[in-house]
Amino acid sequence: MQAEPSTQAPVLPQGCTNFKLRQLMRRVANHYDAEMAKCGLKTTQYSLLSHVLKLGPIRPGDLAAEMKMDASTLTRNLRPLVDAGWVTLEAGADARSRLVHITEAGRDKRAEAQRYWKAAQLALNEVLGVERVLALHALVDDSLDLLAALPVQEAGNDE
Repeated sequence: MQAEPSTQAPVLPQGCTNFKLRQLMRRVANHYDAEMAKCGLKTTQYSLLSHVLKLGPIRPGDLAAEMKMDASTLTRNLRPLVDAGWVTLEAGADARSRLVHITEAGRDKRAEAQRYWKAAQLALNEVLGVERVLALHALVDDSLDLLAALPVQEAGNDE
């Protein structure tokens, strides 16, 4: 007796992947933002302070590239940190270049904020489970590598 060939269609994802990822991102971002608000920072500001601490002094264009954001977004996100005295924009090697530096107050704010970030991370690990978080990180990293081959279009440039 010979088995009949399968006529079932392959199982395909249902729903919009973009929408599902945005749902997850909103939930995760809200979790981190609620914790970071306890020290008066947004998660994006903490990330920016962390990058400047690690990489600085650094040219704004290089910082934007490292953080995978466009220069105008970086400029907009730097402004409140400069206004608070946590980072400075100082003259670079020539008259046309500038460097982003973290100040002592910025180092202190980042150290304070790190405790809240860690609390958010540990709570997420607890809720999701460390194995799931590790698997999520691996899936995101693999997906980013695969998607790097796609052409990048600027917002509003949908052809």
